[in-house]
Amino acid sequence: MGEGIGSLLPFVLMFVVVYFFMIAPQMKRAKKEKQFAADLKRGDRVVTKSGLHGKVLEFNTKDNSCIIETLAGKLKFDRSAISMEMSTKLNAPVTAKK
Repeated sequence: MGEGIGSLLPFVLMFVVVYFFMIAPQMKRAKKEKQFAADLKRGDRVVTKSGLHGKVLEFNTKDNSCIIETLAGKLKFDRSAISMEMSTKLNAPVTAKK
Protein backbone atom coordinates (compact mmCIF):
# COMPACT_ATOMS: atom_id res chain seq x y z
CA MET A 1 0.00 0.00 0.00
CA GLY A 2 2.89 2.36 0.78
CA GLU A 3 4.26 1.98 -2.76
CA GLY A 4 0.92 3.07 -4.29
CA ILE A 5 0.89 6.28 -2.28
CA GLY A 6 4.55 6.90 -3.11
CA SER A 7 3.85 6.71 -6.83
CA LEU A 8 1.02 9.27 -6.54
CA LEU A 9 3.14 11.74 -4.58
CA PRO A 10 4.88 13.30 -7.65
CA PHE A 11 1.49 13.94 -9.31
CA VAL A 12 0.11 15.54 -6.17
CA LEU A 13 3.20 17.73 -5.81
CA MET A 14 3.01 18.72 -9.49
CA PHE A 15 -0.65 19.74 -9.06
CA VAL A 16 0.20 21.81 -5.97
CA VAL A 17 2.99 23.61 -7.83
CA VAL A 18 0.79 24.27 -10.86
CA TYR A 19 -1.98 25.59 -8.60
CA PHE A 20 0.24 28.03 -6.68
CA PHE A 21 2.19 29.28 -9.69
CA MET A 22 -0.50 29.35 -12.39
CA ILE A 23 -4.08 28.95 -11.21
CA ALA A 24 -4.05 31.05 -8.01
CA PRO A 25 -2.39 34.13 -9.61
CA GLN A 26 -4.80 33.92 -12.56
CA MET A 27 -7.80 33.89 -10.19
CA LYS A 28 -6.34 36.81 -8.21
CA ARG A 29 -5.84 38.84 -11.40
CA ALA A 30 -9.37 38.09 -12.61
CA LYS A 31 -10.76 39.25 -9.27
CA LYS A 32 -8.76 42.53 -9.47
CA GLU A 33 -9.96 43.17 -13.05
CA LYS A 34 -13.57 42.54 -12.06
CA GLN A 35 -13.21 44.97 -9.13
CA PHE A 36 -11.59 47.55 -11.44
CA ALA A 37 -14.50 47.33 -13.89
CA ALA A 38 -17.00 47.64 -11.01
CA ASP A 39 -15.19 50.69 -9.59
CA LEU A 40 -15.24 52.65 -12.86
CA LYS A 41 -17.20 55.89 -12.66
CA ARG A 42 -18.23 58.71 -14.96
CA GLY A 43 -15.35 60.97 -15.92
CA ASP A 44 -12.63 58.32 -15.52
CA ARG A 45 -9.93 58.41 -18.18
CA VAL A 46 -9.50 54.92 -19.60
CA VAL A 47 -7.64 52.98 -22.28
CA THR A 48 -9.26 50.02 -24.01
CA LYS A 49 -7.37 46.80 -24.64
CA SER A 50 -7.14 47.82 -28.30
CA GLY A 51 -5.39 51.06 -27.28
CA LEU A 52 -8.23 53.58 -27.66
CA HIS A 53 -8.02 56.45 -25.14
CA GLY A 54 -11.11 58.19 -23.83
CA LYS A 55 -13.27 59.32 -20.93
CA VAL A 56 -16.23 57.39 -19.51
CA LEU A 57 -19.51 59.24 -20.10
CA GLU A 58 -22.17 56.76 -18.98
CA PHE A 59 -22.82 53.13 -18.08
CA ASN A 60 -25.48 50.66 -19.16
CA THR A 61 -26.09 47.98 -16.53
CA LYS A 62 -28.37 45.93 -18.83
CA ASP A 63 -25.60 44.84 -21.19
CA ASN A 64 -22.60 45.77 -18.98
CA SER A 65 -21.35 48.37 -21.43
CA CYS A 66 -20.22 51.98 -21.24
CA ILE A 67 -20.05 54.99 -23.54
CA ILE A 68 -16.56 56.40 -23.95
CA GLU A 69 -15.90 59.85 -25.37
CA THR A 70 -12.86 59.96 -27.64
CA LEU A 71 -11.47 62.49 -30.09
CA ALA A 72 -13.39 60.56 -32.78
CA GLY A 73 -16.69 60.91 -30.93
CA LYS A 74 -18.72 58.73 -28.57
CA LEU A 75 -18.22 54.96 -28.76
CA LYS A 76 -19.92 52.10 -26.94
CA PHE A 77 -17.65 49.45 -25.39
CA ASP A 78 -18.11 46.49 -23.12
CA ARG A 79 -16.65 47.13 -19.67
CA SER A 80 -14.39 44.11 -20.08
CA ALA A 81 -12.73 45.85 -23.07
CA ILE A 82 -11.17 48.44 -20.74
CA SER A 83 -7.57 47.62 -19.84
CA MET A 84 -6.85 47.77 -16.12
CA GLU A 85 -3.05 48.05 -16.55
CA MET A 86 -3.04 50.74 -19.24
CA SER A 87 -5.78 52.78 -17.54
CA THR A 88 -3.96 52.80 -14.20
CA LYS A 89 -0.72 53.82 -15.96
CA LEU A 90 -2.61 56.61 -17.73
CA ASN A 91 -3.99 57.93 -14.45
CA ALA A 92 -0.80 57.44 -12.41
CA PRO A 93 0.90 60.61 -11.24
CA VAL A 94 3.85 61.59 -13.40
CA THR A 95 7.16 61.57 -11.57
CA ALA A 96 9.95 63.92 -12.60
CA LYS A 97 13.03 62.20 -14.03
CA LYS A 98 16.48 63.49 -13.17
